[in-house]
Amino acid sequence: MTLPTDPAEPVAATTATAATADVFASGAAVPVAATITPWASKPPSRLAWAGALVAVVALSVSVMLWQKLSNIQEQLARQSADAGATASAANAMAKRAQELALDTAAKLAVTEARLSEVSLQRTQLEELMQSLSRSRDENLVVDIESAVRLAQQQAQLTGSVEPLLAALKSAEQRVQRAAQPRLTPLQRSLARDIARIKATVLADTPALLVKLDELALLADDVPVANAVAPQRPSEPLKRKAEESVSTWWARVAQEVRDELRNLVRVSRVEMPEAALLSPEQAFFVRENLKLKILNARLGLLARQTDSARADLATAAASLARYFDSASRKTQTALNLLQQVQVQMKSLELPRVDDTLAALSTAAAGR
Repeated sequence: MTLPTDPAEPVAATTATAATADVFASGAAVPVAATITPWASKPPSRLAWAGALVAVVALSVSVMLWQKLSNIQEQLARQSADAGATASAANAMAKRAQELALDTAAKLAVTEARLSEVSLQRTQLEELMQSLSRSRDENLVVDIESAVRLAQQQAQLTGSVEPLLAALKSAEQRVQRAAQPRLTPLQRSLARDIARIKATVLADTPALLVKLDELALLADDVPVANAVAPQRPSEPLKRKAEESVSTWWARVAQEVRDELRNLVRVSRVEMPEAALLSPEQAFFVRENLKLKILNARLGLLARQTDSARADLATAAASLARYFDSASRKTQTALNLLQQVQVQMKSLELPRVDDTLAALSTAAAGR
């Protein structure tokens, strides 16, 4: 079947076709020559060749598109296969990484638990070491304090600073061997006390005892302030008087006259208590003076300097009040008393208050 080339031809063809259809419908025989249209024998036109060319081009383009689409589909299939393989490998790696992470987390938990145990053990060990060090330091401080106090008591009993000085030197050596920073103030206090004790000058106790013995002996000879001093003439005058008086009754008369002169005596007494002393009271005052001196001596031997100093002050006041201050023996006794009192001030042993305060601070842990 060919397409009509003339616009008037489709109408004829349509009419012929309708007639042919009527013939076929009637069932009559139709001759072949009658069905051939007159334009079938005509050559194809340019439009037909253009349509054929377009069809061929479209077909070739379709083939090319189909090949390209096939290539794209193959490439997509390969990429999809590669992506699937990569995803499978990634899944496998992710699973292995997850397993490794779980294993690492478990190991990390175990490590952290062990680390916490080690930290706890280290803390306990440090606390134990600090406790041992602290207890050692506390024992050292207690030993040093007891040794220093005992040495101080021995120094007070013996009157010598050697026991105290030896105890302080030993304590300083022990603190140096300990080498603890918290005991540095104690070491400085020990050094200061040692230097102060070495620079202290103590009085000679035996010399003081000798002076007190001399005072006790002088107490028997010191005259009371209201005592009557006998007026004894010198030997040349007495010899001349005896030579001038030849008879016995004249000598008796002279002695009576001398006694009568001695019945009345005029003197100046500063203290009324001394003037009113009777001979019996003077005896007890003298004995009380001797007792005060002997008590001071005993206090000096017992290292009770305060008591000895108080007894010496009482003895000095008694000498100044009841005894004759113009007498040479009284002046000698007063001078000895003053010397003993001055020297007893240097009998006080140096105290170790700095060391004891440093020991108290170290024992308190400050």
